[in-house]
Amino acid sequence: QVQLVESGGGLVQAGGSLRLSCAVGGIIFRFSDMAWYRQTPGKQRELVAGMDNGGRTKYADSAKGRFAISRDNAKNTVSLQMNSLKPEDTGVYYCSARTAATTYWGQGTQVTVSS
Repeated sequence: QVQLVESGGGLVQAGGSLRLSCAVGGIIFRFSDMAWYRQTPGKQRELVAGMDNGGRTKYADSAKGRFAISRDNAKNTVSLQMNSLKPEDTGVYYCSARTAATTYWGQGTQVTVSS
């Protein structure tokens, strides 16, 4: 059974930091491409940051310079360090794992940035 369990969301003031983590089970993690997405009401889920199985990263323009994605293949975890948070970063953050077969999603964790 595949499981992606996010943690670390919460309420933070603008300018603050949060670190999201995602614990993954049931897939061969080191072969998977990992990513964090954000969804806000009325909008499509959008990519925030991704790291493929070779360690290559990509970021949304809004995240560049403020967010950093990392993964630990020994612990089957992927993290997103978010600094200098802005109110527009508010949303539900989802962890995703893309394998050769399909993409799996976590249940999401709420991040709220107050101004």
